[in-house]
Amino acid sequence: MDYLRKKIGIVGGGQLGKMMILEAKRLGLYTVVLDPVADCSAASICDELIVADLNKDEGYIELAGKVDVITYEWENINANALLELEEQGHKVYPSAKALKVIQNKYDQNTALLEAGIPVPRFAAVKTEDDIREYGKKDRYGYPLILKTTGGGYDGKGVALIRDEDSVGEAFASLGGGVKDLMVEEFVDFDKEISVIVCQTVGGDRAVYPIAENLHTNSILDTTIVPARIKGIVDAQALRIADKIAEVFGCVGTFCVELFVTKSGNVLVNEIAPRPHNSGHYTIEGCFANQFENHVRAVIGLPLGNVDLRQPTVMVNLLGGSDCPAFLNGLNEAYGDTNICVHVHSYGKASSKAGRKMGHYTVLDKTIDGALDKADKLKKTLYFN
Repeated sequence: MDYLRKKIGIVGGGQLGKMMILEAKRLGLYTVVLDPVADCSAASICDELIVADLNKDEGYIELAGKVDVITYEWENINANALLELEEQGHKVYPSAKALKVIQNKYDQNTALLEAGIPVPRFAAVKTEDDIREYGKKDRYGYPLILKTTGGGYDGKGVALIRDEDSVGEAFASLGGGVKDLMVEEFVDFDKEISVIVCQTVGGDRAVYPIAENLHTNSILDTTIVPARIKGIVDAQALRIADKIAEVFGCVGTFCVELFVTKSGNVLVNEIAPRPHNSGHYTIEGCFANQFENHVRAVIGLPLGNVDLRQPTVMVNLLGGSDCPAFLNGLNEAYGDTNICVHVHSYGKASSKAGRKMGHYTVLDKTIDGALDKADKLKKTLYFN
């Protein structure tokens, strides 16, 4: 089979789609991107760009007619359109069926619970009184986490309810009465970790080293690999990720985000059926990165070596204000010969406060060494 003549369709042209294309291009593959924005990050390097609304069917139909396999860079897309294409015989990886479940957080948690995979206690709510019921001491108690069941990311679609007096405000802020909502018990966790997994059509699986994630304002700030966790926690996380791969059968790269409780238990926070921000460390940190293995998997090639080269720290570069994008400090960062830094800019024309504009990665012989160098760069490298 001539794998290198295959054409890959990617739904979404953001930075994840762009990084998929960079790996596809190393193999000489043809890529077609579907995105609603003409100057999306991937536009400069894809072979074709279809500009269309991701909530409507037309763009998906056009995409399917141009490619051999379809994948996607984020989950808040038209799963029904992809399901229809699957039923017509088009290849979609990860499957539209898995996407349909995962993109609804209530359905996702239900599927995990039914499979015996540990998640925080959760329940669907329709009214403020429903929330107050779960806020009682004999139920979940306060604080509570209120979520929209679909469409949330980077802290959007999530509200912390500290006490009964804040129920009404949280309910209104998330569109209560219009949008489907759920509550989760508040997990007083010790660490947040993630596991990047890649799986082939035949079921061969590669699991990357566990990442420790530090967030600021619900947005990933820093990823540390290997995670600073005990061996028993490591084993729990790997078992859970392996089980999730079996339950959902996701072909390609996907991410399992987890809470490590103060008592040492591991709970699933969310699943992302795609390459993930916390897996960016793999680009320089591992022999075969998450995007390379994703491309390999969806076109039917064996997976590459996921071993860690050296302890690695990845730091997100976020926009500081609403203005034309400009990366400050690149000359100074590259000029410091004591720090070997790998800088990635996503090519976005405009900066917005909290918007993911790029990232950088530092490798070192020790985690402490990598962290120290990465922290120094925070004073130097930043977007307006």
